Amino acid sequence: MNTIKKEEPRYSLRGIDLYAFQDGASFLDFLLPDEKPRSGTLVAINAEKMLTLESDAQVRALIEQAEFKYADGISIVRSLRKKYPQIRVNRIAGADLWEALMERAGRSGIPVFLIGGRDAVLQETCEKLRRQWQVNIVGSQDGYFTLDEREALFTRIAASKAQIVTVALGSPRQELLMRDCRAHWPDALYMGVGGTYDVFTGRVARAPRSWQKLGLEWLYRLIRQPSRWRRQIKLLKYLGYHWRGDL
Repeated sequence: MNTIKKEEPRYSLRGIDLYAFQDGASFLDFLLPDEKPRSGTLVAINAEKMLTLESDAQVRALIEQAEFKYADGISIVRSLRKKYPQIRVNRIAGADLWEALMERAGRSGIPVFLIGGRDAVLQETCEKLRRQWQVNIVGSQDGYFTLDEREALFTRIAASKAQIVTVALGSPRQELLMRDCRAHWPDALYMGVGGTYDVFTGRVARAPRSWQKLGLEWLYRLIRQPSRWRRQIKLLKYLGYHWRGDL
């Protein structure tokens, strides 16, 4: 029997446990009880990632180990609504969640460490965060570092005592780094953010709000980047899962 858990609203979708909140603010309150971040790894789940974890054992292990998985894609939200019609769940876009998290961090003085992106983008992101929300950034590292330099990065993060670490390296590289970094510094909330820094600095445009509300952000990206059509075709497999109720 599917029941709603008041404190931890988690629901299973194709074998993966997801947090399903009514809105981003509720999820943020859960992640920052008493303005102190929970420790663990925060991962956005969409249909593409759901298919990848089914075909890639390493990605599946990384996703399963992450404590806080949430519905970033509209397809995942619709599947949750279909499987659990009694719950109220909405899409929480990773970019929006990250901005809200940074705003709350600035308000509460939570130390933040940023990783990933090109150096110019990363520096602009840091400057904008400090200017806009007075975020306490205790360290940063662009995405162009070698495997040999990872240990030194982990040491820096631990020494900084960051309570929030956001990683923009793309999947699965960012999930691998978060897993390994937590072995050195477990007392932080780690969040994989993909291309969010590019969006935040205006280098990449998101779909208009009207498109987002209709769940058509994927179509907007496809129109702007027609080369994505192969990736979209692959998602027909997930659509089949949804319509058959194989959830």
